[in-house]
Amino acid sequence: MPAFSPDWLALREKADAAARAVALLEPLRAVLPDALLVVHDLGCGTGSMGRWLAPLLPRPQRWVLHDRDPQLLARAAASIPAPAEIRAGDLTKLTARDLEGASLVTASALLDLLTADEVDALAEACTVAGCPALLTLSVAGQVGFTPPDPLDRRFAAAFDDHQRRETGGRRLLGPDAIEVTIEAFVRRGAIVHSRRSPWRLGPGELFRQWFRGWVDAACEQQPELQPYAADYQCRRLGSEVVVGHVDLLAIGGAPCSTESGPG
Repeated sequence: MPAFSPDWLALREKADAAARAVALLEPLRAVLPDALLVVHDLGCGTGSMGRWLAPLLPRPQRWVLHDRDPQLLARAAASIPAPAEIRAGDLTKLTARDLEGASLVTASALLDLLTADEVDALAEACTVAGCPALLTLSVAGQVGFTPPDPLDRRFAAAFDDHQRRETGGRRLLGPDAIEVTIEAFVRRGAIVHSRRSPWRLGPGELFRQWFRGWVDAACEQQPELQPYAADYQCRRLGSEVVVGHVDLLAIGGAPCSTESGPG
């Protein structure tokens, strides 16, 4: 799993909070237990999900924060408005035993970084643990610029291919993660609610950093785009963009322990 800098996570936190689909909180609240909530946040980063969600849940809470980076975990535990426990480790190896006693599993901007097998294992772990999963801000493969530019589609297609790349022997899902995740939970009998959760960015530092990374990834995937990149970025200064994401809420279901999952 890739590492993300605290500066980047801080820069995007406001846009993340504005984008997350609050409409999913009503069906979520309806299935939460009338007791202390134990929330497992996967890939917690600096704790932005906890800072956003904890005040919106009405009951006393305890958060269990999962990430590979001990420094991010320490920052997250110190900043969310609820008691927190930290667990450093590889999220791709998470099992139902790790989620024992969970009332809710959350994650943000995680699914597109997983493989099909890893998403299937996540769905299995949540259904075995018997807890709903709120999985937000998954990349949808939809980017709309204002004003449009003739090169938008070429760079967007290359970026999507980069999101689906093979790295370290793992084939990432990228924008296919939404469909794969819904299928994995539905196959286990879960009800899955989905809502769009787009970023809406105007000129500013978040746009500049996101756009630079977006172009760099496209050029890494298709080096033939490199000669066009500098002029394209200059033309895009002052632009606005809608970056498509989708939030999912999976409720219920039963484990599929006898199935092998997708390859």
